[in-house]
This record gives sequence, structure tokens and C-alpha cells, in this order.
Amino acid sequence: MRLINQGMILGEGGVKMSKSLGNVINPDDIVRDFGADTMRIYEMFMGPLEVSKPWSTRGITGAKRFLERIWRITELPLTDAQPTELLLRVLHKTIKKVSHDTARLEFNTAIAQMMIFLNEVSGLPEMPRSLWTPFVLLLSPYAPHLAEELWVRLGNAPSIARQPWPAWDEAYTAEEMVEIVFQINGKIRARESLPAGTPEEELKAKALGHERIRALLADTQIRKIIVVPDKLVNIVAAI
Repeated sequence: MRLINQGMILGEGGVKMSKSLGNVINPDDIVRDFGADTMRIYEMFMGPLEVSKPWSTRGITGAKRFLERIWRITELPLTDAQPTELLLRVLHKTIKKVSHDTARLEFNTAIAQMMIFLNEVSGLPEMPRSLWTPFVLLLSPYAPHLAEELWVRLGNAPSIARQPWPAWDEAYTAEEMVEIVFQINGKIRARESLPAGTPEEELKAKALGHERIRALLADTQIRKIIVVPDKLVNIVAAI
């Protein structure tokens, strides 16, 4: 259990909405002109939930375009073909991030990840069903009316709200390459991209064998080496 105090939606000028200032945005008007899903997506995408944000008519137009892109993708023919490994990685990373961010009420970054997924699949000539079905499930808490329609178009029985949440496969979410920082006494001296999961002893060897690190440690006594897997190697030296 935790308390979340959400921020206020301000007027377009960044000041509090007030009838006397004439800057009040009527939600009924926005729903009438743009649809309820667009309003939901826009307000969740404006920024962190606990921060006050100014309303932007241009911003809600962007949210509408996002949902229109999703709708256009439904016009692609569906296929049962297996997606490429690259697309599977994008899908499972999206499921993982949207799941984690939604649980933490970080809705804006969850929507941003869904946009990344759309960018990756928008150029496909046909849509693998195994990609689109879990994405529609991820979309459903954010744009429930659109997601319900997409769910039925996929040939499923209503309602999407009663379906289980998709799961991700960690094998597809792990980064293939990570940047390792090489430090001397806590100061960054070099960087190198290495495969994720590289053993500690190998990381030590890579750090000590790096040309710049060797030059800086010439004629210097090494006291100890601290390794944080997939992140850094810190060499403590008597300089």
C-alpha cells in the first residue's frame, strides 16, 4: 500500500485553471472532439503522474495521431508466420517495460515504449499475429475502447478486459552488448562494449589490458579490483 499524490493539470499558460481566467479545459469537449481514449493517452503521456503539467492542444493532437497509427496497422494482413528475432526482442522488451512501468504508475514511459514498438513494426508488409496480440493486450488499460475493437478484429471473443496479461521471455530482453566502464580510483578512464554476462575475471583482464588503463597504471601498485557485472571495473591503485 502506498499513497500517490497526482499532479495538477494546469492551463495552457502553465497557470492553474480558473473560470475567471477563462482557461478551463472541459473534459467533455475533449472527449467529444478527440475521443475518450485519446484523452486518456494524452493525460498519461504528459509526464510523471505526481508532477503538475500544463495542458497543450498540440499535445493531444499527437496522442490522437498515435492511436491513428495503431488503427492503420490493423489494415495489414495478419499472418501466423514466426517473427524475426529482432522483432521478438522488441516485443518482449516492450512487455517487460510496460508491465513494470504500469505497476509503478509510470504511465508516460510505458506509452513511450509502445511508441518504440510501433516504430519497429510499422514498415512490415504483414503483421505476425504473435506480435500484434500481446501488444493489443498491453494497450488495453491505456486505450480500452480501441483495444476492445482490435481484440475482436483479431478474431477473439470479447472482452479483452478478462484476458490474462502477457508474459515476457527474459532470453529476449537481455542486452546482447553492454558498455563497461573502466575506472581508476573511482574516476572513469575508459569504456568498452562487451557481451552481457561477461565473467568477472574476464572483465578484470579486459580492464587491465586496455591500452589507456595500462598507460595510466604504469609503475603503479594495484591494491584491489572491484567488479560490478555488466557495469564497471574499478581499479584501486596507489597513485
